[in-house]
Amino acid sequence: MLQNNVEKIVAGLALAVAAPVLLPVAKNVIQPLAVLGMKGAGNLIDRAKYAVQIAKEEVEDIIAEAQFERMKRQIDREILG
Repeated sequence: MLQNNVEKIVAGLALAVAAPVLLPVAKNVIQPLAVLGMKGAGNLIDRAKYAVQIAKEEVEDIIAEAQFERMKRQIDREILG
């Protein structure tokens, strides 16, 4: 039991001594990774917006073609009687 507590105290002291050195290093490593992650997320959002825009245009084209065909059939019926 005493050995376990001593190990915890030693580990805590080592961490307290190393923290001032490790924190700036960790910050310098993590910050660029976070920036890259944000850029990647922004790029992913832009691609998703582009895909939605393309899909919207395709659906609009299909609707316009269907309306044209309907109008064409209606005119043909009116002309042919």
